[in-house]
Amino acid sequence: MKVYGIKTCGSVKKALKFFNDNGIEYEFVDLKKTPVNCEKIDEWIEKVGIDTLLNTRGTKYRQLKLKELNLDDNGKREWLCKENLLIKRPVIELDNGDVIVGFDEEKYKEVF
Repeated sequence: MKVYGIKTCGSVKKALKFFNDNGIEYEFVDLKKTPVNCEKIDEWIEKVGIDTLLNTRGTKYRQLKLKELNLDDNGKREWLCKENLLIKRPVIELDNGDVIVGFDEEKYKEVF
């Protein structure tokens, strides 16, 4: 399983703590050091939808004033490709191909 995120993100810290506390193995991919490409973003959009993947609550979203642009899905996708910090974190790719976005302890307990 792969966990995508940034080390300073609160949700990512909670997710990694959950995995460590429960002895769940994972590979961590730091989006600041290893940005993902449009192909990967398209895979995630297909599985979870663009509105789940785009973090509209983050600092980066506000800094870029994206709300004011009233982006359609193509516009949102372009921004996600250009600016990985707009991705809601963590993004977890399970070995079976499923994708989970964000930290939700109850959901994690069900899945893992």
